[in-house]
Amino acid sequence: MNANTFMQTAIFIVVLIALAIPLGRYISNVLDGSSVVVRRIGRPVENVLYRIAGVDPDAEMSWKHYALAVMLFNVLGALVLYAILRLQGMLPANPQGFAAMSPDAAFNTAVSFVTNTNWQDYGGESTLGYLAQMLGLTVQNFLSAATGIAVVIALIRGFKRHSAQTIGNFWVDLTRTTLYILAPLAVVFALVFVSQGAIQNFRAYQDVSTLQVTSYQTQSTDAQGKSVTQTLKADKQTLPMGPVASQEAIKMLGTNGGGFFNANSAHPYENPTPFSNFMQMLAMLIIPAALCVVFGRTVGDKRQGYAVLAAMTIAFAAACWFEILAEQAGNPVYASLHVDTQASALQAGGNMEGKETRLGIAQSGIFTVATTSASCGAVSNMHDSLTPLGGLVPMLLIQLGEVIFGGVGSGLYGMLAFALLAVFVAGLMIGRTPEYVGKKIESFEMKMVSIVILLTPLLVLVGTSIAVLSAAGTAGIANPGAHGFSEILYAFSSAANNNGSAFGGLSVNTPFYNSMLGIAMWFGRFGSLIPILAIAGSLAAKKRLAVTAGTLPTHGPLFVVLLLGTLLLVGALTYVPALALGPIVEHITMIAGH
Repeated sequence: MNANTFMQTAIFIVVLIALAIPLGRYISNVLDGSSVVVRRIGRPVENVLYRIAGVDPDAEMSWKHYALAVMLFNVLGALVLYAILRLQGMLPANPQGFAAMSPDAAFNTAVSFVTNTNWQDYGGESTLGYLAQMLGLTVQNFLSAATGIAVVIALIRGFKRHSAQTIGNFWVDLTRTTLYILAPLAVVFALVFVSQGAIQNFRAYQDVSTLQVTSYQTQSTDAQGKSVTQTLKADKQTLPMGPVASQEAIKMLGTNGGGFFNANSAHPYENPTPFSNFMQMLAMLIIPAALCVVFGRTVGDKRQGYAVLAAMTIAFAAACWFEILAEQAGNPVYASLHVDTQASALQAGGNMEGKETRLGIAQSGIFTVATTSASCGAVSNMHDSLTPLGGLVPMLLIQLGEVIFGGVGSGLYGMLAFALLAVFVAGLMIGRTPEYVGKKIESFEMKMVSIVILLTPLLVLVGTSIAVLSAAGTAGIANPGAHGFSEILYAFSSAANNNGSAFGGLSVNTPFYNSMLGIAMWFGRFGSLIPILAIAGSLAAKKRLAVTAGTLPTHGPLFVVLLLGTLLLVGALTYVPALALGPIVEHITMIAGH
């Protein structure tokens, strides 16, 4: 890796942290109601919304009431989105006249967008009309992201409060997150994307004449059943249109990832320039990074938030550099075929298959790490075309639970679950009751942490096993061998951890995969979200402990190392046998072939 690629990663991280700190202060003030924006500008709008919904903003909820509100809200969202997708053919704002989705595809898509996964086994520009894209998908991009932020704020309140029976009001948290955080940022980023060339319109698709007429031959049969060769000419191309920039902004800010087009952020209408590419990567990570600052400010010790942020940043930088190195190393088989991968200065050698030449390996590598560490799932290059070790990095980042920055809200509450586990292990080693941020960590919290950490591996490994042992699961494999296994493992890892990206070589728009992956997405999201709220309620009811000489400091370098070690030992080792059958075997095979 040369100095240029090293500096691209470093510059991105510096800009990210520099913007995340003030944004974290703003989010803190918004969610506790002290911001001027809330008190003087938005309060009338808030009050109208509360009256319409019949919500008392001053009434707080226990963790069970909070969890019930979260579940009812998201179940209703899934039903509404399912109805929109099934009725699309009768709805307006559908200039191409797209038909309704099939029941299994609509189920999969509705669950996908409600759970903040945005797994797509269809081409957006050839399947969904503008109303379905906006009223269906984009609305859920906002609401699923706001749900994740609301839950982590409830957990943070659990650390802050003592001897309390409530953790906040879900409806207030949801409203303020949407009104004052997601919506303003989405407007700003949408305008930036439009300025770079992303489209935003409601026109029907445009047929344009091509610069060159292409002739091609097709085989058909005549009335007598004889084979006839026909020469056809193509002189027109259909350009899809639509409200792209607005969906692009919230898909990134909310770490949703669902693209308006099938090519996602590799499509020039979604991601036109290197600057828009940089801004999309920034949008994915800025709120998750800012929430670490919110954590430190809310619990009354900024160092706690910065320690978590430092652990995330170190892991992110290491993943970026390993990913870029793996892709720049390329495929040694090319050397035996006398293929010169050093020919292009832009490519700087290495594996350019599946990548945009306008972005190159470094930017593609950072984007790959950002989208899989952030629970986003948007792609600017084809993950199926990564080298075996290059594909191992995003797969492992997903399997760790996407806690390295992670999804909006879900990343931080996942990392805090690992922090609780880290102090518990440390307490066992020194023979003291584990404590974190002034709260004693006892058996109930550890049971809930165990559910959070072990549920997704269960969904991933069991789902993958069923797929590789069933005819319906193996029918979608286009690449036999280790890579085909990797495609299935990646699909279930992405679904259960609510990422949404895919290796892409697996045919998954079938009743089997639509159902199996839909189930994995739903339980991966809410099966861990409810235990997190249970932890929040338990912590809020505890008394705050005084710091003593025997208290483990959780704000310094030692704790950062302990947290990263716990993440790797517990999170990564769970998947080592499965990874050995996929990308590791494929890498060994590639070297042996050389």
